[in-house]
Amino acid sequence: MPGFDIFVLVFVALFFVLAASVVKIVPQGFNYTVERLGRYTHTLKPGLGIIMPFIDTIGHKINVMEQVLDIPSQEVISKDNAMLTVDGVAFFQVLDAAQASYEVHNLRRAMLNLTMTNIRTVIGSMDLDEVLSERETINAKLLTVVDEATNQWGVKVTRIEIKDITPPRDLVEAMGRQMKAERLKRAEILEAEGSRQSEILRAEGEKRGAILAAEGRKEAAFRDAEARERSAEAEAQATKVVSQAIGEGNVQALNYFVANNYVDALKELATSPNQKVLMMPVEAGNLIGAIGGIAELTKEAFGKDDKKGGSGSVPRS
Repeated sequence: MPGFDIFVLVFVALFFVLAASVVKIVPQGFNYTVERLGRYTHTLKPGLGIIMPFIDTIGHKINVMEQVLDIPSQEVISKDNAMLTVDGVAFFQVLDAAQASYEVHNLRRAMLNLTMTNIRTVIGSMDLDEVLSERETINAKLLTVVDEATNQWGVKVTRIEIKDITPPRDLVEAMGRQMKAERLKRAEILEAEGSRQSEILRAEGEKRGAILAAEGRKEAAFRDAEARERSAEAEAQATKVVSQAIGEGNVQALNYFVANNYVDALKELATSPNQKVLMMPVEAGNLIGAIGGIAELTKEAFGKDDKKGGSGSVPRS
């Protein structure tokens, strides 16, 4: 019995050892390469895998998830001999575990050196201004070159980004002064443009004002001329009427004409803004006589109207 128990224990132990060497569980996101007597045969995918015991072994455990590779800082010389400090980051994914295992030794180190070398190559072919302003162009060139070089390793480079580009301190100070000068220049240009636009608008306003004033003067002169023309026509008509009355033997019309002008002249003299005291070296009798002439002319006019009325009028008692 004791010997049988030992046999059973040994058999169970051998069974578990055999099962462990035959059954392999591959976690998600990994691929295992299988080697038979040191030679690659196939790749185990995630899940349960079975291999030949004691003959097949697991060669490499490859991470097939997308991975991040930090690119350390390095000094790079641009095309115009400017010394820059550049670092970055790369993202890659293993597509073929066998190639990543057997086509290159130490995949991450190989990709790191390849990326750093190409960063120096790409930036070295560009001027400083291009390096600082065209980072997307640098990223695209690096991605194309590195992805093509790592294709034979079963790797897909998905993205390469330049994180930081640091020029020397003296160059940064010179760039700051240049930027300040450019901003001052733009400010002066904008100020000059504003002054120029203001002068143009002011001149346009003055021109428009002068045009409107000239049009106003033109309209006023036209209206003054029209008023003078109408006044002259009225004066001529009045003179004609007086002349006709005189021709008919009516002297009172002449007295009315003279008295009217006489009164208008006295009114203008009295309303003069510089006149404080009015001296009248005239005889009051002349003025009264002129007014009497006006009264006589009025009586004659009303008398004629009464005669035209005829006998139909009733005499007053």
